Amino acid sequence: MATLVLNGRSYNHTPMARRTGSSAEVTGPRIRAAALRLFARHGYAAVSMRQIATEVGLQAGALYLYTPDKQTLLFELLRGHMEDLLAAYGTPDGPPEARLRQFVRFHIAYNLDHADEVFLSYMELRNLEPANFAVIESLRRRYEDQLSQILRDGAGLGAFQIADVRLATMAIIAMLNGVNTWYRQSGRLSREEVLALHETMAKSMIGAR
Repeated sequence: MATLVLNGRSYNHTPMARRTGSSAEVTGPRIRAAALRLFARHGYAAVSMRQIATEVGLQAGALYLYTPDKQTLLFELLRGHMEDLLAAYGTPDGPPEARLRQFVRFHIAYNLDHADEVFLSYMELRNLEPANFAVIESLRRRYEDQLSQILRDGAGLGAFQIADVRLATMAIIAMLNGVNTWYRQSGRLSREEVLALHETMAKSMIGAR
């Protein structure tokens, strides 16, 4: 039995007492999944480490064997989301018009399939410590730069009419992000209709031929 001392309190922890199959590879992802659910449902500030431990079925003290603090959990969730987003998008090639179409459709579909992660990445960014914030902002800029490059290439070829590439990038992404706030699977528009309409609107915003 090991004694863990946190904030002046002692917790007894027996490693062999973990439920069958529990390990860093299994319990770590379960902790992050529980934190994601709770942060998305109640907000980062309102969730305690004890609540996260209860959600996973751990004693509060045992949770610190897998993560040092709540800030680290939030940072890992946001970093993991951005890294997964970048990996899933890849580096498409082809003419700017085709790449714009792919970006619009990818962004909406990915966001709809990862609603909790997207909600956290925008609503809880302010709760990151400065060093962690800088990492997430750098990853986000890498993703946004993919769209900026598409717009820049299209403008260079005369296919898009853009006065300010950065502003156009932010406007398109803001429009695409808005889908998560109102889209419902049982709503008036199907997912495919939503994708097609936003593709048309994005093209219209940049004067695509």
